[in-house]
Amino acid sequence: MAKKTKDTISIGFEEKIWKAADILRGNLSASQYEGVVLGLIFLKYISDRFEQKFKELQGDEYADPEDKDEYTADNIFFVPQEARWSKISAAAHTPEIGVVIDNALIAIERENERLKNILPKNFARPELAKRRLGDVVDLFTNIEMHDAGDEKDLLGRTYEYCLRQFASMEGKNGGEFYTPSCIVRTLVEILEPYEGRVYDPCCGSGGMFVQSAKFIERHKGNLRKISIYGQESNPDTWKMAHMNLAIRGLDANLGKAFADTFFDDQHPTLKADFILANPPFNLSDWGQSALQEDVRWQYGLPPSGNANFAWMQHMIHHLSPEGKIGLVLANGALSSQSGGEGQIRQAIIEADLVEGIVALPSQLFYSTGIPVSLWFISRDKQQKGKTLFIDARNMGTMVTRKLRELMPDTDIRKIADTFHSFQQGTLEDEKGFCAVCTTEQIAAQDFILTPGRYVGIAEDEGDGVPFEEKMTNLTGELKQLFEESKKQEEEIRLQLKKIGWEV
Repeated sequence: MAKKTKDTISIGFEEKIWKAADILRGNLSASQYEGVVLGLIFLKYISDRFEQKFKELQGDEYADPEDKDEYTADNIFFVPQEARWSKISAAAHTPEIGVVIDNALIAIERENERLKNILPKNFARPELAKRRLGDVVDLFTNIEMHDAGDEKDLLGRTYEYCLRQFASMEGKNGGEFYTPSCIVRTLVEILEPYEGRVYDPCCGSGGMFVQSAKFIERHKGNLRKISIYGQESNPDTWKMAHMNLAIRGLDANLGKAFADTFFDDQHPTLKADFILANPPFNLSDWGQSALQEDVRWQYGLPPSGNANFAWMQHMIHHLSPEGKIGLVLANGALSSQSGGEGQIRQAIIEADLVEGIVALPSQLFYSTGIPVSLWFISRDKQQKGKTLFIDARNMGTMVTRKLRELMPDTDIRKIADTFHSFQQGTLEDEKGFCAVCTTEQIAAQDFILTPGRYVGIAEDEGDGVPFEEKMTNLTGELKQLFEESKKQEEEIRLQLKKIGWEV
């Protein structure tokens, strides 16, 4: 198995938390258990952030540690006395621990408008073993931060790790709230969202925003220069996203409520500078019949049985004059001609919006084996009339028996560097990997965007063994196999004859 890195499936501290919290699972379903674990991580995070500020204010003779405004000024959630971790910790091994946690979460929501109706408040339910719950509270109480780096990053990473584990447990349904971080990072490294409005119309648990923030931090940028907009239709996932962003200290507008993006656009006037999204693959029954005259279908009415080009056109509609999109789509969108998809794709290409296509390797998702590609769309391409094709299907490392990851310092860097060289006009085609094509060349291929059509096949470098020697070896092996096959055939005939059957 490949060596694990900080970005891959197994990270020491987070894995310890996951395994220890796993004692809580009992007979809970993955989705029920998810709320318990993520809710506790969030509660510990906001309690610790509050306590840190509380101690600071205690040391200031002019400050009042119980003044709520002192906390909101620093983007810290105010935690009332009955909700502080010390109270929860003290009740860990009492039968009332579930009620104590629920009351704490209710009190925190009451004091912080941003969290209203967001937090999970079901720790008192009978099926959640209170002795085990107390053990997990102890675990969080005893977290030692001195050797684990920045606490915000630590608990944020733990939250993300647990999201990943839940996606794995839930299989097909896991893809609805979690996009593998290596895919998100690839989108972010290419788009480079340093400043402006960042939007995800199907934001899941908020991974696109978290990775955008990480990118800015890695490049010493200023998080205050981006504003985050999102939308999510699943109520539980919408709540997860709020907690995920809050634990990272990110302020976001995820709409007034969870809502269907096609029928109830929560940001109707938004023109975004960067749109990053992983919409549901090949979504059918998305409501086309009720939206036939919608202003968003500038390049053609998407078919009722597949929402791929509905998502794409929704995003294009929300682009600013210099805006860019990075989205994940099933490979069918590259070549499909059914339901008018070919004409829509052609119109988008002829409008010179498609900047690049990256074909990804298989086994990147927990939830599906469907092959996918990354689409990069730009209102203001640096290379007018040209599109970059990258075939990355042979990239990545298997980190478990079933799961592959793109590695940040090799795979993702190579893809991003290739894209940026193309934008700067310095890229040379690499057979089997990348090619720059004109709109005329794409038209000659019936506007099909499958990268393999354009990059070709890498030249075989050979293994240095002369042809004659290779053929001698192969025919020798084949002769041996024939002889073994003949022996096995004779043995089978003999055994059948013993029981009275001739072949």
